[in-house]
Amino acid sequence: MAKKDDKSTKNAPLIGIDIGGTGIKGGIVDLKKGKLVGDRFRVPTPQPATPESVAETVAAVVAELDARPDAPSPDSPIGVTFPGIIQHGVVHSAANVDKSWLNTDIDTLLTKRLGRPVEVINDADAAGLAEARYGAGAGVSGTVLVITLGTGIGSAFIFNGKLVPNAELGHLEIDGFDAESKASAVARERDGLSWTEYSVLLQRYFSHVEFLFSPELFIVGGGISKRADEYLPHMKLRTKIVPAELKNDAGIVGAAIEVALSHKLAK
Repeated sequence: MAKKDDKSTKNAPLIGIDIGGTGIKGGIVDLKKGKLVGDRFRVPTPQPATPESVAETVAAVVAELDARPDAPSPDSPIGVTFPGIIQHGVVHSAANVDKSWLNTDIDTLLTKRLGRPVEVINDADAAGLAEARYGAGAGVSGTVLVITLGTGIGSAFIFNGKLVPNAELGHLEIDGFDAESKASAVARERDGLSWTEYSVLLQRYFSHVEFLFSPELFIVGGGISKRADEYLPHMKLRTKIVPAELKNDAGIVGAAIEVALSHKLAK
């Protein structure tokens, strides 16, 4: 029998799952458009968020997506994000989930539980991939830094459209402190800062990162990217800085991109 032409599988829809500290969400991703097919499906992250409980919750999200008419093949690979450093499929940090995740082979865990190939990527890296391919960074050459402001500060380092993984720029030390301890979105709320006051801290952080890397573009993600007009106008940088475009879908889309690239299902 002749080998089936794989053109039909290139950029075919895939499932992406985004594991967060408070919620686990997933969707079917149209890789031609960088958009979800249908609605996101979200459930609360189990507490405690142990490897076993999270794996079961991911399986439940996948089952719901698999039951949809537009679902990809049941043996298609799945992309998953995780809020920690991922190297060769192993978790090396776990700030917002249970510490039992440390040194867990999350690729193997989820592949066994789901019975199909799984590729796991850091959540900020996934958002960066999505923005670089379909969002504010599309078509930008050179260095693009995607900075997500949320519980902490996440970062993705993109060079000529390709990801340099696990750039933990939220942990740069500024004025004797971990940057994210003072300049994350949660820190702003905790310290009761106005947007103008917060922009001073962001200016300090982004100026430092700009000096270190001289990027072509900063993209600001995370929940408060929707309020970018409250703080970006107060900031003065050499580098252009813009809000992310994919919003809450970025992690899901980026997870699908990662698994598609790993399995040569996308260009």
